[in-house]
Amino acid sequence: MAQKPRIPVPRPASRAIEPLEDPKPARTEPGLRRACSFEPIEPLWQRLPSRDASGQRLADFMMFIPGLKRRSDVEIRQRLQAIHQVLEGYREVIAFVEMNLRINTLWVSVQARPGLCLEIPLAIQAAVPEALLIGQRADR
Repeated sequence: MAQKPRIPVPRPASRAIEPLEDPKPARTEPGLRRACSFEPIEPLWQRLPSRDASGQRLADFMMFIPGLKRRSDVEIRQRLQAIHQVLEGYREVIAFVEMNLRINTLWVSVQARPGLCLEIPLAIQAAVPEALLIGQRADR
């Protein structure tokens, strides 16, 4: 009988999930961090930063990944790892990221720089082809 993949179980008083690969030391510099939230949280609009640490306004984009929550645990982890790798390449300009598996959306807030809200989604789409930029026109 095939063994089911192990699903991480949240630890009490911790928001961290079990690492996908070898554990790495905690990062102290700015960038992405793994987090898991299995508790009630505030609405996204209340948690979103509107400015970065230097007071500059941020820009946002949202992506939809159709059918993600219906995939196997392994497939979900593969796609999340691919997205994580893309976002790590932009960690200096990313202020906030949230993946909502319940509604299959990815929200990203970045420093307001020309082209970033197209460049990063294109990189994500290259890694996860089914990912769609919300507001994207089908004829482009």
